[in-house]
Amino acid sequence: RGNDILKAIATGADAVLIGRAYLWGLAAFGQAGVERVLSLLKAELELAVGLAGARSLGELDRGLLVRR
Repeated sequence: RGNDILKAIATGADAVLIGRAYLWGLAAFGQAGVERVLSLLKAELELAVGLAGARSLGELDRGLLVRR
């Protein structure tokens, strides 16, 4: 999910793995399924970043996740 990607990046990850989502898309609908899965993840991430009040991934940091 997009919010899981956001959390990983906010805690310092340079990359994330998406698990089996792309395999499900491939098995169900071929290349179009993979493209759709990636499109959904991108949209979810963009929404999560916006809801966090950030304009880009570069603005995310651990402070977003930890109450001070």
